[in-house]
This record gives sequence, structure tokens and C-alpha cells, in this order.
Amino acid sequence: MTQILTAIVTSLEMGFFMFWDTLWPLILGFGLSGAVQAFASRSQMQRLMGDHSPRSLARASFFGMISSSCSYAASAMSKSLFQKGADFTTAMVFMLASTNLVLELGLVLWILIGWQFAISEYVGGIVMIGLLSLIARFFFKPRLVEAAYQRLNLRAAAVTGHEHPGEAADETPLPFRQRVTSAAGWADAASYTMADLTMLRKELIFGYLVAGFLAVLVPTSVWNILFFRGHGIWTSVENVIVGPLIAVISFVCSIGNVPLAAALWTGGISFGGVISFVFADLITMPLILIYRKFYGWALTWRLVVAFWIVMSAAGLITELLFGALGQVPQVRPLQPVPIGFQWNYTTVLNLVFLAVFGILYWLYRNRTRFGSGGKYAIDPVCGMQVEMALAPAQASLREQSFYFCSDHCHDRFVSDPERFAKVAGELAAVPVEDHGNQASGQHDASPESAVDPVCGMSVERAQGAATQEHEGHTHYFCSQGCADRFARDPGEFVTVESGTAVDPVCGMTVEKAGAKHVVEHRGERYYFCAPGCRSKFERDPEAYVASGRGKPGHPAEIEPDAGPK
Repeated sequence: MTQILTAIVTSLEMGFFMFWDTLWPLILGFGLSGAVQAFASRSQMQRLMGDHSPRSLARASFFGMISSSCSYAASAMSKSLFQKGADFTTAMVFMLASTNLVLELGLVLWILIGWQFAISEYVGGIVMIGLLSLIARFFFKPRLVEAAYQRLNLRAAAVTGHEHPGEAADETPLPFRQRVTSAAGWADAASYTMADLTMLRKELIFGYLVAGFLAVLVPTSVWNILFFRGHGIWTSVENVIVGPLIAVISFVCSIGNVPLAAALWTGGISFGGVISFVFADLITMPLILIYRKFYGWALTWRLVVAFWIVMSAAGLITELLFGALGQVPQVRPLQPVPIGFQWNYTTVLNLVFLAVFGILYWLYRNRTRFGSGGKYAIDPVCGMQVEMALAPAQASLREQSFYFCSDHCHDRFVSDPERFAKVAGELAAVPVEDHGNQASGQHDASPESAVDPVCGMSVERAQGAATQEHEGHTHYFCSQGCADRFARDPGEFVTVESGTAVDPVCGMTVEKAGAKHVVEHRGERYYFCAPGCRSKFERDPEAYVASGRGKPGHPAEIEPDAGPK
């Protein structure tokens, strides 16, 4: 029993000191990533990736490098780029680059297992992107790509309703110099950093814990069974094929698989096998299921096979290249990192960057004071910061709009909206009992959807959990609980205002009955056609109120751009 407890404690210590050795590069990498995400234009990315020419692929690789390293966020962003007009292959290149060419990944690899692995990650990443562009035509058939495109558009219509013109574009950005010299810009950057850390905390914790246990508890004999040794080139071939397989079943995505790579390197996997394993964070089982939801099984299987081929081939080519240059490490450490604190450059840098982290956290906590965050929202499920105008998915609950980094997070929210809304603290300013304006779903976002009159969720009519008839109108519900609550007292939920109102932002006519987006300001109610208009109004209500548009009695026939400039 004592030996078991000792082994567990040693494994936990190993996981912790692997984290301690990589703490400063994590803070540096995520900090720089947050700054780039805050100052780069997403809409420009979309406009520059319309085909798979060498120039577009190079742009996709660059934009991927400066994006978030989270595998889930990368898959959602690439899906969004494809849905908004980017070429499918180019969107996949963006996804590969955003998880394999980012700065924080190289820094952590350098610290944990050596500079050769950091350099090989970038070299192999470029090789992998080149290989994918060559074989894409054999895997991504036009009919399958077109079917996936239609599937995404149908799903988007069901989930988000109509998209308001202009919501998919950035607002007119400030000049770059003004953004990088403003407190608001750096508060946005700090918010991205904190959101990325929050989003990836589980992967990081799990990755370090599993790596610690693998390094301490798994004997060399087990690694020798998994990875061939002493068979020349066939050893390398087997290792680069098995490496991605371990990634598929490990369920560890993003930068969290780097500690596992260090444990595998200590255990005996080849140089190229380590590289292919790190590349394969995009074909873990959770992500395969997400691809299936996005694109359908027919294209998903081809995508996974194509990725596996290019990841394994890139790992092998990189090993052969570094071997020819004599740069493949010949000595393996007995353990990934020494256990115990030491007064060395790592400790000094950790202390310095913990102070930097404190400054970033202070900027994040005071972002409202600096005028930051006006066009951003926090995904209530994973904690990622999302640009509202470009959010892949959104949902409304009790007149409150929520924005998501991916359909995966949106679907988790819909499965239990109360839980995630409360966790996010977003319902604090919304009266729980105020259901009057959610009403009966008589004016839905699309013909296929309706509004649950109890909780305000958007419900697909064909897939509603329950229905109730009341005064000749059919009401649709997201759950049987909402239907039962409605049945006990329908009058509580169908007392609605009649007539129409004018959206004070865009001038669109909105039915008051069932309006999803309503704001009370100085005793008046203002109705909006979409969350984008509501968000603009909330940022500067007086400017729109001054136009007179949207007030009771104001005529609907107003020029669309008569509001504030």
C-alpha cells in the first residue's frame, strides 16, 4: 500500500514540476496570442481565403499561426471561414496552422524536450500543410464539399435564425497604432489571454497529470511493445503511424498533449513519432465527432484519413531531414524533468512572468473601466472570448443573448441553459419571472423554429420536446418541464403586447409579440430584430434614442441608416 501511495505522490509531483518548468513560456505564449487576437481583423481573414491557391494557403497558414491554439476553437473558426466563403482546403490549412504553428506550442516543446522538437514542429507543420494541399483533391471531392456547405447553412438557419445584414463583418476598426497604444486594446488582449487559459485549463491539467503518471508508472517494457526499436527505417514508419493513434484515444487536445509527448519521448518513441503525435491533436475522438456534426460522416472520414496520412508523413519526413543534418537528439532523459524546486533561470523567469500575469489579470478585471469588451462576449460554456459579430453560434434566454465559440458549446448550453447561464452570471440583471416579452413564438426567427414561451429558448418545431395548444395557437417547448409549467398557468406566459415596433438601430419593423431582443431604457421598451442591433444599442443607447426611431408612435417608414453614425 505504501508503494502505491508513493508512486501516486511521485506521479503528481512529476506532473506539477513539468508544469512548473513550462509556466513562463505558457504565460508568454498565451499573452502574445491574446495580443494578436485582439489586434487582428477576423473579417479580413475571411475575405482572403476564397480559393486554395498558394497565396491563399500561405495566408491561411499565417492567420492560423496568430490565432488561438485551442483545437475546439480552431475547428469552429475553420468551419465558420468555410461557411462564409473560404475554400474548404484552405479552411483546413488554417485549422492545422492554428494548432501546430503557434508560438506557445513551440515554447513549451523547447522547454520540455529540447529546441530540436520546437524547430521540427514548425518545419513539419509546413511540410504537413504542403502535403495536404497536394492530396486534398483526392479526398475532398466537390460533391462532398458542396453537401457539407449546404448542411452547415441549414444547421445555421435552424440554430440562429436569420442573420442580420452586417453582423458577419467587423465594425470599422480603429487605426492599428491607436489600438495598440490604448488601454482598451490591451484590456481586450488580456481578456483573450484569460479566456484562452480558462478554455484550455482542463486540457492542460489533464495533460500534465496523465504525463506525470505515464512517466512514473509505465515500465519500459510497455513502451517497447508499442514502439518498434532496432528495425531501421521501419521503426520510424511504425512510430509515426502509432503516434497519431495514441492521440486519437488520449482525448487530450491542444497544448495539453505536449507533456504527453515528453512522456512518450522518455518512453522510447522515435523523434518523428513525437512530431506526428503532437500534430494529431486535431483527430482526437471528441473532435472527430464534431467534424461529423459539421460536415457529415462521408466527408469526416476522408478528413480524418487525410489528416492521419499527412501527420504521419510529415513526422517521417521531418525525422529524415533532421537525421540528415545530424540534429536528432541521441540521448533520452531518464525522466522528463527533475523533481524539486531549484534556484535557476526557470524559477527567475517564472517569478517575472507571474508578475506579468498579475498585470494581465488586472487589465482583464478592469476592462470595463478602460472601455474594453464592447464587441466581445464570453462563451458561458468554455469561457472563451468571442467576437459577437463573428460568433459561430448564439442563443437567447430570457432576453439575454449568449455567444459561443463553436456549435459544440452551443449544444451543451441548449441541453442545460439554466446551469450555464447561472455559472456565467449573465442572468443577474434579468428578472426570472419576466416572461411576457418571450411570449408565444408568433414571430419566429425562421419558419422552422419557435420560441419556448417559458424559458425563451429557440426551438426547432420538428424537434420540440413538447407542444401545448392555447387559444388556438400551438406553443413549442424545449423540454417537458417547460411544457408542464406552461400548462399550470398559461396566462403567465402569453400576456404579450400586440402590434409592431421599429428597431432603433437598423429601422427594421419588429413584431412585439414574441420579440426575442428587448431592452428597457428610461421607462421605454425598445425592440430589436437581431442580437447585433441590441448590442449596438446597449453600447450607446442615448445616440439611438436621440434619433427618435423605435419610440412608441414613431413611424416605421424610416430610412435604414437614419440612426447615429
